[in-house]
Amino acid sequence: MKKILIVEDDKILRENTRELLEMENYNVFTAENGKEGMDAAKRLKPDLIISDILMPVMDGYQLLKNLIQDRETREIPVIFLSAKSEAEDIRTGMNMGADDYLTKPFHERDLLLAIRTRLAKREKFQKRKIGTPENHHIDTLDELRAYFERAGESLEIEKNEEIYREGKHSNYIYLIKYGLIKTHRMDEYGKELITGLYKSSDVFGVYNFLDTTFYPETATALENSFFYRLSSLKFQEILNSSQHLTLELAQLLSDNLSLLKSHLLEMAYASVLRKTTSTIRQFAELMPESAREGIRISRTDLASVAGISTESFIRSLSSLRKSGIIDIEGRNIKILNMHKLNSIK
Repeated sequence: MKKILIVEDDKILRENTRELLEMENYNVFTAENGKEGMDAAKRLKPDLIISDILMPVMDGYQLLKNLIQDRETREIPVIFLSAKSEAEDIRTGMNMGADDYLTKPFHERDLLLAIRTRLAKREKFQKRKIGTPENHHIDTLDELRAYFERAGESLEIEKNEEIYREGKHSNYIYLIKYGLIKTHRMDEYGKELITGLYKSSDVFGVYNFLDTTFYPETATALENSFFYRLSSLKFQEILNSSQHLTLELAQLLSDNLSLLKSHLLEMAYASVLRKTTSTIRQFAELMPESAREGIRISRTDLASVAGISTESFIRSLSSLRKSGIIDIEGRNIKILNMHKLNSIK
């Protein structure tokens, strides 16, 4: 009998959901908040967790973060069940690693379908792990990401902390579970140039398919982040065993290169205001919670991505604020009118 843990502070909803699942022959356990839920998850090792987001003591986002950081619980599927139905809230939950997201009030059939789907996926994944060689079946990027989480070393770093430095030996390849990472280099005049931005589920640190090399740039966290890493030698071993994965990864790198070329053209020819708005949109997409809480990235980093001076970037922000397109609260930049922001040429 599959074990399901419900983490919900609303007693009526918690008990009603418990009754529904018990009628479907699930073994159901409950917790009133995220802290109790985390303790129960470690003790019970449930097959699936259903969690509210807004709860006292510890909310659902923090619960999910703690589950991911613990090797004993990181593979447990999590379904968020919340009244927070804005698109940004849903993206935040999914980008943090949630497996599904249902909004209240929900239809019983939708919840049961989500549960069956996630349990079936988990069972398939576990069967694949048992009795097979370590690198077997790693033929797609999704399977590579699963292997990172299963076999990789997990690390948590704070904002502004370096992950690797330009010129150092490239010993590791990385997968972000949550957070935001920038790669950057210094030009001959000592100015920082941001060369890449990476978010949840992105693989980074790949610079050579055939041999270990030296990092051509530095990687730094733009916000508190959690990621996994594999040794470069192990990564090459996986690629050698799967032509399909190698081609899929090459296509991803090619797509990233095309985006970088487009960005360089915009940096070279677009107006200062256009560069500013493009950068704000880029970070809003990378940080799905930004529309609600604001983009909390330093002006220097934002200006570096835009390819303009910090002073020019700040002047453009002031212009956008006067137009009612954005609002600025301390270091936070809030988008008030995305349509107007997109219309600036």
